[in-house]
Amino acid sequence: MPGATGVNGEGSCQALCQTLISQNGLQRETADISQSVLYTSLMGLLLVTDKEKEQLNLGSGRVGLRNVGNTCFLNAVVQCLSHTRGLRDYCLLKSYRQEKSSKEEAKLMEAFSQVLAGLWDVDGESTVVNPRQFYSTFKETVPYFSGYSQQDAQEFLRFLLDRLHNEINRHVYVQRTSKEPVQKYAKFRISEEAAAMWKKHLERDDSKIVDLFSGQLRSSLHCSVCSHDSNTFDVFCDLSLPMPKRSSAGGVTLRECLDLFSQEERLDEENAPMCERCNRRTQSTKRLSIQRFPQVIVIHLNRFTMSRWSFSKSTVRVSFPLLNLDLGHYGPVDCGPVLYDLYAVCNHSGTVNMGHYTACCREDDGWCFYNDSSVTPVSENQLQTNQAYVLFYQRSNSNSNSNSTLRK
Repeated sequence: MPGATGVNGEGSCQALCQTLISQNGLQRETADISQSVLYTSLMGLLLVTDKEKEQLNLGSGRVGLRNVGNTCFLNAVVQCLSHTRGLRDYCLLKSYRQEKSSKEEAKLMEAFSQVLAGLWDVDGESTVVNPRQFYSTFKETVPYFSGYSQQDAQEFLRFLLDRLHNEINRHVYVQRTSKEPVQKYAKFRISEEAAAMWKKHLERDDSKIVDLFSGQLRSSLHCSVCSHDSNTFDVFCDLSLPMPKRSSAGGVTLRECLDLFSQEERLDEENAPMCERCNRRTQSTKRLSIQRFPQVIVIHLNRFTMSRWSFSKSTVRVSFPLLNLDLGHYGPVDCGPVLYDLYAVCNHSGTVNMGHYTACCREDDGWCFYNDSSVTPVSENQLQTNQAYVLFYQRSNSNSNSNSTLRK
């Protein structure tokens, strides 16, 4: 506020109280009560503002993670999340302690934040952080990851975000005793129906994880018999893209993977859902699109596929833009450009049965390669390899008009 620079919170609050009292013409006999109310309210506002403006003293972030027994999958994902600035700052400021409504103790979030604090320690006393306590806490909540066998990084990411969300959810989940009636939105426009579904989701699930990572998918179904169109909306925290069937020497683009993900799919009567108008299973077509774009979009290149007899890995090289990835083509018709910048890549080298995970993350002055305890600079032209597995993009034009119909 003008003139408040260098004034402590209490002094500036008192000054504001006096100003508002005089401007509103309050009588002397009512000034004490009004000043008390104003003081309490404004002090709260100032504290919130100070908290939001609080500056973090950060180190370089170029700190490795110790491998505590086949935990390269964990190390690579944590490095990528550590460079997700919105999540990093939220953890380092311990903002979840003021926000959480869940009665569940935030043990995992505390352990995760402790790892991030070590990675961004301004004193730079250590070049390696040991994530053992964090991993032990995680395994307590997800016993599936117990033991020392190699795990999938994308699967770990999903479980981790889900558990963090549960701990810091701003709403206390209340289990319904009776089944809620299914609401019909046929008379609404698609955007209104999507907004209603998103609002319903936020009434139960709302956290910093949702703020950053959650988006909304639209599944459009067209009946080939009666031409009836119906839509369903689902929340997503990552997009798992299929890989085009092509020789590893040829290479593909990220746009080709996105096109394959969103292309129209023909469903026969056996595989199609019930048509609402025909009241039976009919031949239909289905198409996926993004209805609501998240601030951070995580793109999983699904390199691992299972056939009838075997499990295989695709080693096709996927080329992807580092800046201005435009996903507007995969959103609502009138959404305009929706731009994202790459800030982290999780890589997988090796085979299905034996592999290794690493990460590449963008720093203020370039990119770094994170290989467990080792951290080395890497050039941009070394990022696009046939090992790229999970891509992390940050929304770069979130204030544009194209976003207005895609938010809450």
